[in-house]
Amino acid sequence: FFFFLEGGGGGGGVKAACWSAKGWNRVVVEKPFGRDLDSSSAMSAEIMSILKEEETFRIDHYLGKEMVLNLMALRFANLAFTPLWNSQWISSVRITFKEDIGTQGRGGYFDNYGIIRDIMQNHLLQVLTLVAMERPASLKDDDIRDEKVKVLKQMRPIRLENTVLGQFGPSEDGKHEGYLDDKSVPRGSLCPTFATAVMFIDNERWSGVPFIMKAGKGLEERQTEIRIQLKPVPGSLFGDTTPAQNEFVIKVQPSESIYCKVNAKAPGLSTEIKQTELDLSVMDRFELDRLPDAYERLILDVIRGDKQNFVRTDELREAWRVFTPLLHEIEQKKIAPIIYPFGSRGPAASDELIRKFGFTRYEGYVWKKKSQQ
Repeated sequence: FFFFLEGGGGGGGVKAACWSAKGWNRVVVEKPFGRDLDSSSAMSAEIMSILKEEETFRIDHYLGKEMVLNLMALRFANLAFTPLWNSQWISSVRITFKEDIGTQGRGGYFDNYGIIRDIMQNHLLQVLTLVAMERPASLKDDDIRDEKVKVLKQMRPIRLENTVLGQFGPSEDGKHEGYLDDKSVPRGSLCPTFATAVMFIDNERWSGVPFIMKAGKGLEERQTEIRIQLKPVPGSLFGDTTPAQNEFVIKVQPSESIYCKVNAKAPGLSTEIKQTELDLSVMDRFELDRLPDAYERLILDVIRGDKQNFVRTDELREAWRVFTPLLHEIEQKKIAPIIYPFGSRGPAASDELIRKFGFTRYEGYVWKKKSQQ
């Protein structure tokens, strides 16, 4: 059964129309879960007035993606990462979402939410909690979600000065229209199609480490990845050559893979230090024909009654607490986004903000899928 719930009202119809007196009943709730803390809290209160928490499955399909599901195993089944996973060794954490398409006629819907509500407050923040959480007591759903909520409670609300907003304009070659050229978009809209935000977690493990979240449409490629950059090697053993910082990269999509960027001597008579990688390309290494779709996995979890990959009420509340002050300030001050060409990396101010918080982008090295090598 499908019901559309927005802004209150209609929730009681779920039980009236399709509730079974036998067996179990479970309700899948799809985003958007409100527009800010107040509207989300009102929606949650209405849902909880007719449903129990164990009957409610707030679905976020990013929690069903293969490499996001892999984060728990990577972190807690590999002792090699344990001593490195903290502020002593990690310089920054980047979580990036890029789409190489625009709104494709959906601008009217998108304009009501923008990139922060559509992608960052839910999908990317869920990924962040899995990267940053402490080891749970068990793999039971509430034990995992308890640790995710702890991370969110320790996060400061995002500040406007640590944020860059953008909106894609026409491409430089004139082949792609800008966001405002979409006829379903209101004239003069200030809706951001791009945002970079820097946030911090105030606990012993992550004190001082910037978590840099970047999301945008109309960019140069389609990609979602987690990039954990370690601190520079101290000293100058290699003379004028400063080795590139090690990076641990999890490619969520496309070409699901995990690789660690390391430095090695170039082969032959040269003593030059070159970047290379230790690579696990999932489809190549495990000889898979296909991976299950995220929604396939999550609907199966609903049938099984497994809630570890679904969003709990208190988790949703804390997520909105982090983002709501920023969203209100943007809207109240009518902050104009920076226009960037369709097909570019986004506003130059985004790269400047990222550099300001210590992330170093190294040119010359490009990871290639094994089948392309």
